[in-house]
Amino acid sequence: MRLTLRKMLKHLNIGKTLKFAENGREGLTILQSSPADLVIIDWQMPLMNGTQMLESIRNDKALRDIPVIMVSAESEKDIVLEVAETEIDGYLLKPLTLDALDKKIKTIVDRVNNPDKATLLINEARDFEESGDLESAIEKIKHALIFRPSASRLLRRLGLLYAKTGKPEIAEKCLWKAASVNPQDANTRQILGEMYIKKNDLEKAAQYYLEVLSLTTRFSEEAILLGEKLMDGGRKNTAVKLFSKIISSVKKNLVIKERIVDICLACDEFEYAKELLDILIREFPSKYDLVFKTGMVYVTTGDLEKALELF
Repeated sequence: MRLTLRKMLKHLNIGKTLKFAENGREGLTILQSSPADLVIIDWQMPLMNGTQMLESIRNDKALRDIPVIMVSAESEKDIVLEVAETEIDGYLLKPLTLDALDKKIKTIVDRVNNPDKATLLINEARDFEESGDLESAIEKIKHALIFRPSASRLLRRLGLLYAKTGKPEIAEKCLWKAASVNPQDANTRQILGEMYIKKNDLEKAAQYYLEVLSLTTRFSEEAILLGEKLMDGGRKNTAVKLFSKIISSVKKNLVIKERIVDICLACDEFEYAKELLDILIREFPSKYDLVFKTGMVYVTTGDLEKALELF
């Protein structure tokens, strides 16, 4: 992609100095030594992928305000959600065209040079938050919401600021609103899920994690931990719903499925474990340890005829 971009940018006469990197890690090193006015990242880079590089840029005070365009060969939901939640400035699908690249860069440069009122207020809020003045940060975000009343990221940020000031009820209301205005906001739903876990309201936490898993696989680990808590606490039906959702989203991920089986077996949930193991030995017929484990589970549940078929 680097050669293509070089030719396109030269053809469009964009950029006085062009720098290229072979991978995300090298790209980040170049930026740290000589910051740029605009960064174009390929989502599928080696060593450090585009999302990881973008996150590193946004977490670096010296680099975080650099506009970034993400390029991907795929329009998968997970990729779009990931880059959107890391404050991407632009997103382009391959194959790139001169017209699309030209329009995207010009739009972003214009937005950077002429920030709207909400953007200015958001940046001021960030400065107040970093200096420890949370009340002023809250006021700035509230002001920004006048210009972007349906911005779920702003509502989420307001909720997190209220949480920092020790006002969990207001924080919760802000997060509810953020989730309600944006059905695709997986991050807010995950935060709400964790909030309810801390309150020990595991059923409500599971509701939010089921919504999260419909949107992205990024929080599968957190969902598994919640499922384990539910299973261990005797809420097996809810745990099974959550585990089923995880399994349907990870496809042929043997490690995750085996882990869920082991959680079920540890909590004496043999029926669901058998169901999963039967699926696994069909998907991975050469995994004889799985076949043996399945047979032993059938022995435990008294189904010796089925166990003998497997042995």
